[in-house]
Amino acid sequence: VEFKNVSFSYQNTADPTYALALDNVSFIAPQNSMTALVGPSGGGKSTIGQLTSRFWDVSEGSITIGGIDIKDVAPKDLMDLVSFVFQDTYLFFDTVYGNISMNKQTTAEEVEEAAKAAQCHEFIMDLPKGYRTKIGSGGIGLSGGEAQRLAIARAMLKNAPIVILDEALAYSDAENENLIQRAIDNLIESKTVIVIAHRLPSIKNAQQILVLDKGKIAERGNHQSLMKNSTIYSELWNIQNKVDHWAIAREECGVK
Repeated sequence: VEFKNVSFSYQNTADPTYALALDNVSFIAPQNSMTALVGPSGGGKSTIGQLTSRFWDVSEGSITIGGIDIKDVAPKDLMDLVSFVFQDTYLFFDTVYGNISMNKQTTAEEVEEAAKAAQCHEFIMDLPKGYRTKIGSGGIGLSGGEAQRLAIARAMLKNAPIVILDEALAYSDAENENLIQRAIDNLIESKTVIVIAHRLPSIKNAQQILVLDKGKIAERGNHQSLMKNSTIYSELWNIQNKVDHWAIAREECGVK
């Protein structure tokens, strides 16, 4: 996946508040590797993910997959190439099976295999009717972490060569974060992966980390190089490290 001199705005140029969400962004996400997008909120991370799937079209520049401009790829073919896992997972009022298979022609064994790889088979089997349990609006409610793992199972079953993860760990507690991370590790094996993340430990081993700030790539490298030379990345890392180890101390007081 290559971005070449890409600029984009959500606003019309005639809008008095016109501003670029991405400003002359260029990078290559190599095949079968992980590229992580990090940085302050509003930097343009999610915009890159949305443009890759043509939810919007670039204002300037080009995005290519395998050297072919995505504007020249039929929408259905592009959707077959890319799987998305968002931080907000939508569940249809349907069975667990239907929510994973998305009405794709598949076997029960394939759906179950995807669920196991996504770390959700166990909780599915605890539901009243297992894979035939109705969930979503009007059905049985799932936790955010459980819904996220179902979304990962969908992506596994789709088996697209490009995977975009948009804040997949955003709403998870400690237990679900571990399960979701294991599910993600299974999902991205042998894929071209673009990860949009605030939780920096989850992308520490990415081959390429791009730090976006105000629509531009401010820094790029791997974790080790960015910690040595960076200002934005190392500051974000140190802040998160302090927050993760923050605790309230209790002072024992005598009672008279």
